Parts: sequence; C-alpha cells; structure tokens
Amino acid sequence: MDIRGAVDAAVPTNIIAAKAAEVRANKVNWQSYLQGQMISAEDCEFIKKFEIAGSEDKQAILTKEGHQCAKTFLNLMAHISKEQTVQYILTLIDDTLQENHQRVNIFFDYAKKTKNTAWSYFLPMLNRQDLFTVHMFAATRGAEPGTGTISPSESSQYVQCVAGCLQLMLRVNEYRFAWVEADGVNCITAVLSNKCGFQLQYQMIFCVWLLAFSPQLCEQLRRYNVVPALSDILQESVKEKVTRIILAAFRNLLEKSAERETRQEYALAMIQCKVLKQLENLDQQKYDDEDITDDIKFLLERLGESVQDLSSFDEYSSELKSGRLEWSPVHKSEKFWRENAVRLNEKNYELLKILTRLLEVSDDPQVIAVAAHDVGEYVRHYPRGKRVIEQLGGKQLVMNHMHHEDQLVRYNALLAVQKLMVHNWYLKGNY
Repeated sequence: MDIRGAVDAAVPTNIIAAKAAEVRANKVNWQSYLQGQMISAEDCEFIKKFEIAGSEDKQAILTKEGHQCAKTFLNLMAHISKEQTVQYILTLIDDTLQENHQRVNIFFDYAKKTKNTAWSYFLPMLNRQDLFTVHMFAATRGAEPGTGTISPSESSQYVQCVAGCLQLMLRVNEYRFAWVEADGVNCITAVLSNKCGFQLQYQMIFCVWLLAFSPQLCEQLRRYNVVPALSDILQESVKEKVTRIILAAFRNLLEKSAERETRQEYALAMIQCKVLKQLENLDQQKYDDEDITDDIKFLLERLGESVQDLSSFDEYSSELKSGRLEWSPVHKSEKFWRENAVRLNEKNYELLKILTRLLEVSDDPQVIAVAAHDVGEYVRHYPRGKRVIEQLGGKQLVMNHMHHEDQLVRYNALLAVQKLMVHNWYLKGNY
C-alpha cells in the first residue's frame, strides 16, 4: 500500500462550512479592542485593511507585508480571548491559506525571525473548549503543503475533521516525530479503545500506518499497546477499508523496523493477540484489492516463521506485555518457572514491573488472578524474589486483592501471600 495519494479522510464539511459562514458574517469591532488597549494601532489598521481586501489585493498585501500579516494575526490570537473573535481570526487565517497553501510560509518565516516554531503560537488553541475553534486550528495545520451546545453527531463530525487534518499532517516525516514526542500515540490509542465508529477507526489506524513508515518511530511505538488495539478491531471489522489499513499497519511494523528484536517483539505481540488465526480466516475470503491479499500473504509468512522460533519465555513475555494474561500453559508449568524465574529480572526488572502494574491498574479478574499467581511462582523459584517484590510494591498489591470480590482472585492472592511468607521463613531458617 503506497503512501502517495492514499489519504481517504472523508471529512464531513456541512456543519463546518455552515458555522464558518456564520462566523464570517459576524464582523469584529476592532476599534473597541484598540480603545481597550488590547491590540496595537498598527495591528488594528492592518486587520481592518486586510479583512475587506479582495483576492488580488490580498495577494498584493501578503507579498508586500507578509511579515506584518503574520505578526498581526499572532498578536490578535495572543491578546484576545473572546470566543467569537478567536473563531473569526482563525477562519480568516484558514480562508487565506485555502486560497493559496504556500501562504503558510509567512508564518514560518515570521517564526524563524522570532526564533520560535510556527505552531507554538497556535497550540494553545487545542486547549479551548469550543470544538469549532479546535477544528479551525487543525485546518490551518492541514493547509501546510505536503459557541453553544454541540450534539453528539456534530461532535463526531468535528473529531473526524480533526482526524482528517492529522492524516494530512502525518504525511510529513518531521511532523510524525513531533506528534510522537508530544505523546500523540496515546491520544490515538485512547480514541481506538473507546469503540468509535468505523470511519474514525480508519482515520486513526491510518495515522498509525503513517507513523510506522519511520524505522525510528517503529522503535518508539513499542511503548504503546498498538498491536492489541488493532487486533481487537480487526477481529470485529466488517468494513474492508478498515481491514485493509490494519493489515497495512501491521506490515509496516514488521517491515520497516530496523532492529531484529523490534520485529520479533511485534510478531510475538500479533501471535499473542491471535492475529495469525484471524489472518488464516481472512485468507479464505476473496478480495479484489491486491493490497489486502499481498499483506495477508506477507503477514502469514512472517508470523509463521516467528511461531517456529517461539520459546516458552518469548510466549510469556509477549503475553505479559500485551496486558492480557490468561491461564496459558506456561503459568502453571513447574519447568518454566524453574528455568525462567530469574529472567524476570532482566532489563531492570521490566517484566516484573509490568506484572505489579497489572495488579495495580487492571480491572479484569482473570488478569489479576494470573498476575498474583505469577508473583507467587517468581518468589518461590527465585531466592531473593521477596525483597524485589517488596521493593516494587508487589507484596502490598497482592495483599490488597485478598478481599477481592472475585473468588479466583482471592484464592490466588492468598496463595501468593503464603508463598511470600514461606519464603520469608526459609530465609530466617538459614540465618
């Protein structure tokens, strides 16, 4: 699946266009802001001239006074907080950029001269409650080359508009890095976990697909539960476009990752989330889209190879990192714990920290029960395990679940506490 020309944002514009027309009709009394000393005479004079200029005159003004234009718009946004006026300013900026996307460079040039980034002036708009303002901010970002109660349906359309702008923005490699650095991936996974509609699912997964074109970002995406989120949607997907973009995203994660360890981790996560079984089911269907059939073939081959190399510890590690613990055979295997308990200490106790974190935050009784069981087995098979678990806060977390409403959780928490205490007696006996 090629990135070129691939944006299918399907952005709904009827509500946005109607609101924008309403905003344009409500002219601003700039003189009152000048008299209130909220804006300068220079900015007041420029904006009054600019807003009434025709297309040709506006181009002449921008050619001659581009620096002043950027300065005035940014000053107005910085010093005016009235919602209606902010909407008007952003709509005026958007209209200007829609006429010619290259005009966005006046903001970049101004930012460069003032030693700032262009978007640093606009980012505060994202914190406003008014969704139209947020959309118009996003639209100004989408223009970069390469008030009242809002109903749920209108809110959904605003979100889709912003998502469409994000799709356009993430086509630029530099913006992908900025988005990840700003913790934007958490935003995407949060939307996907909220059972959103298929169009928004498609747009958000499209963004994941774009991010995964960068080998460096594939490394960073390991920190987020992207694979489980996408596999859940794939399992329930009834829209071919959603299936297609999930498969393309999975392929990018496996194909673009530079490090073998990263590719293996993604493959194990997919296996753990039953993606292999889903692929086998999809392979039985007929698709006219060659991208889908090619991606299914690629993923089946890669995951099939990974299954052959899968050790019991790889399986356990992948399951734990997915956060979806279940009573798979490794948990109750004496041989597994005898050989691998000490490996939970690797990478600064990475897996143990995940285990204790699940005890703290999970609301799934099965996950809590398995996690408590595993803490007990770790302590039983690793002599210094009790001290490590206590330092990570795991002992208290297990004890908290001894009064859990679920019987299986109570049982496994009690067993784990007994193992902690028996191990303690064992140490005392040796002293």
